[in-house]
Amino acid sequence: MKNFWIRTLSATVYAALFVFCIYATKIFEDVEIGAMFFIAFTLFVTVGGTFEFFRIVEMQGAKPMRTIGYITSILTCLVVSLASMCKNGTEYNIYSTFIVIYAVLLFLLVPTLLIAQLWRMSDQPIRDITYTLFPAIYIGLPLGLMPITAATSPNLMMSILALVWINDSFAYIGGSLYGKHKMWPRHSPGKTWEGTATGVVIACLVAVFVGPLFVKEPEIHWSLWLAIALICSIIGTLGDLVESMLKRSVGLKDSGNIMPGHGGFLDRFDSLLIIMPFIVALRIICRI
Repeated sequence: MKNFWIRTLSATVYAALFVFCIYATKIFEDVEIGAMFFIAFTLFVTVGGTFEFFRIVEMQGAKPMRTIGYITSILTCLVVSLASMCKNGTEYNIYSTFIVIYAVLLFLLVPTLLIAQLWRMSDQPIRDITYTLFPAIYIGLPLGLMPITAATSPNLMMSILALVWINDSFAYIGGSLYGKHKMWPRHSPGKTWEGTATGVVIACLVAVFVGPLFVKEPEIHWSLWLAIALICSIIGTLGDLVESMLKRSVGLKDSGNIMPGHGGFLDRFDSLLIIMPFIVALRIICRI
């Protein structure tokens, strides 16, 4: 019973903080102040997630350059998320210049790291460089996309989060009640095809029938709500499996213990890290 209350309390605090950051812009009635809260939150998660990622790959024998890895992850998240605070005019021009400078630095970073490996005596230098820069793409980039989405439509960002939770919850319930066929026993022995199908169906139904009522701006056609639900459920499930694959490669049950009873940063954000680029791409293509 004690563990149950600990799990419930930690989950409540996490959910409350996340929802507050999503609606900070509306709460303070100021785009810049609201965005700063969400950006601070995503930067915190970026640092924690990068730490957990480095811990996992170091258990595999890799030797990532931690300082450079942290810097690139943080800057990537910051550069992407700052777009949520930009408007037309001077601010946008400064941001565009910053983007160009950052892109040039990243372009020069790879050959610089290759040269640096001459002094590190690494057995697998390319692997170590890849692991050093990978968190910027896997963690920093998708987290940076969240404040952008929240700035343009807090209710849409909240809907994405809710659909992920709904899919996970009903996949667990369905798997517990009538799950028989293992979906991916190598990476997640508990997942079943029956449970996964239940989560996908319920998420799609909620998105199509409830989504348009909850999100008035921007106006989203039911077919696009269906696409959003499929991304949140199917791609989100694959994101969970990807993170499980990383953990099981070194025999870990949880990536960390930041949330008692729920694991670490990567455990909590595994689905969102994978789905956010797809969501943003869908919004750009369909102009929503």
